[in-house]
Amino acid sequence: MSVRIWLNVKPAAKREAIEAISEGEYNVWVRAAARDGRANEAVIDLLAKHFRLRKSALRIVRGEKTRRKLVQIG
Repeated sequence: MSVRIWLNVKPAAKREAIEAISEGEYNVWVRAAARDGRANEAVIDLLAKHFRLRKSALRIVRGEKTRRKLVQIG
């Protein structure tokens, strides 16, 4: 079974953190800049650590080039 969550990503932040806004929606801060997909990689790394999953279990479904992303887990 897979779950989809919405993310509001803040790239080039001073900290790396995840904050739940509501069920299925999170704010995510990453240090990586939004260049060459580095911020997306950092988001996947941070989510994998937070949810204790393999990185391959996470996939950006929508919003590769925007700050608002839909991520599929599982």
